[in-house]
Amino acid sequence: HLAFILFLTFMLYPASAKTDKNRNPGFIDLALGIIAVWCSFYLVYHYRTIAIRGGYAINYDIFVGAIFCLILMEAARRTMGFVILSLSWICIIYLFVGPYMPGILQHGGFTFNRVVAHMYMSIEGVFGIAAGVSATYVYLFILFGAFLNKSGTTKLFANLALAAAGHTPGGPAKVAIIASGLMGTIQGSSAANVAATGPFTIPLMKSLGFKGYFAAAVEAVASCGGQFLPPVMGASAFIMAEYLGKPYAYVAAGAALPAILYYIAVYYQVHLRARKVGMVGIPRNRLPALKVVIIQQGHLFLPIVILITMLMLKYTALYAAFFSTMAIIVISALRKETRMSLRDIIDALELGAKNVISTAIVCCTIGFV
Repeated sequence: HLAFILFLTFMLYPASAKTDKNRNPGFIDLALGIIAVWCSFYLVYHYRTIAIRGGYAINYDIFVGAIFCLILMEAARRTMGFVILSLSWICIIYLFVGPYMPGILQHGGFTFNRVVAHMYMSIEGVFGIAAGVSATYVYLFILFGAFLNKSGTTKLFANLALAAAGHTPGGPAKVAIIASGLMGTIQGSSAANVAATGPFTIPLMKSLGFKGYFAAAVEAVASCGGQFLPPVMGASAFIMAEYLGKPYAYVAAGAALPAILYYIAVYYQVHLRARKVGMVGIPRNRLPALKVVIIQQGHLFLPIVILITMLMLKYTALYAAFFSTMAIIVISALRKETRMSLRDIIDALELGAKNVISTAIVCCTIGFV
């Protein structure tokens, strides 16, 4: 999982933010990607030898591990910027300067070899619980959202939001909140939520008089709520379930009420702002009819219903996510307009792989912490 993610990172994310993301990967990018794959598979290939040694790290293990840690940090910098990278460096530096710290911050210190071995060769470092959650639950649920996206569910959410709130004061902003909230039920990534709904909602808000900064703020706030909106939540919810030793459905049920209150509060704030500045809604003749939307696209809700039902029946999150994803392909075929072609399925797999990159890198990088 991590080998695949790291290789994709260096192929898709340039070294500098100023570089065009659509550029062809350079020699250095390709070299880093190959080295990342080699370092990841090194443990798999030498697993038996390492086990015979009782997990003791020889100098070559430390060399490979140090390279791997540096490459992972570079991947974190490319995908998430310097915040996560800086936090990782602070924690690693503390391991070495601890003996010189005052009071309760002081500890006995660690050698370089011990730090690298712990980060690279133990299940408490990079390949810890968070990485395991990313490789299982997180990826499957992000893939579930990608398949729903390609089946036309994003369009369904947009039409439902338009039909429900488009005509009210400040309608476009309320549409953004509802559409992002609905998208948040199937997508635990805020960035993916913005990418899916933003190109539609932000121009709509600006076209009816909303300031650009306000439109962007509404979309950002509404999309961030998807992190803790069931049934598909952010990676932290899956990690929480692992640490608590509780089923994922238990965590999702606990998040339901706070998530609903969050969206009610955002919706009400937008309503007050619209009343204050005299914003009007979208004329009804420009809006889709709710009944028509449900008849033509309502079947796309069934995979979400299947997912929620399986979680409530205490099926494992992995089992529920896998069969709900397979159900999307079958259910979308019920109508010609939503039927997924082979190209759509391949695009969904590609979208899922791209969307999981940043989440997976963060889950692995926090192993340094």
